Amino acid sequence: MAELNIDEIMRYLPHRYPLLLVDKVLDFEPEVSIRALKNVTVNEPHFAGHFPDFPVMPGVLIVEAMAQVGGILAFQSAPKDQEFLVYFTGIDGVRFRKPVRPGDQLIFELTCLRRRGHMWKFKGEAFVDGTLVCSGTLMATLMPKEQA
Repeated sequence: MAELNIDEIMRYLPHRYPLLLVDKVLDFEPEVSIRALKNVTVNEPHFAGHFPDFPVMPGVLIVEAMAQVGGILAFQSAPKDQEFLVYFTGIDGVRFRKPVRPGDQLIFELTCLRRRGHMWKFKGEAFVDGTLVCSGTLMATLMPKEQA
C-alpha cells in the first residue's frame, strides 16, 4: 500500500510534540502488517538527561513509537464510518539489543498476530541499519470515541 506522510499520520494519532514518535509510514497492508520510520535527532528533549555525555534513546520511547505504529495499523483497518481512539493495553517479552543514538533511523515492522473485534496483538520489531535493536509483543484496543 501507499506511504503515509506526517500530515496523514497526525490525522490518525492524537500525539503531538514531543510525543509523536513516527515520522513516516513506508507501507502497510490493513489487518496484516505495517512498516514505518522514525528519524532520531539529538534535538529531542529526552537527550538532555538521557544521557548528557552519551545520548541514548530511552527504551520506553522506542516501545511507545512501536505502539504508535501499531495504532496506525489498527486505524487503517477500522471501519471508516466511526471515529476511534487507540489505547495501548499491554506489552510482553520486550528485549533491547543495541542502543539507539542520535543520527539513527529506526525502522519499525509490526505484524498482526491476532485480532478480535477492536482488540489487537502485534509482533513488533525495530531495526537500525538492518540490525534488530528492539522486539516484543504489543496489545492495543480501538475505542469508539462516543464510548471513551
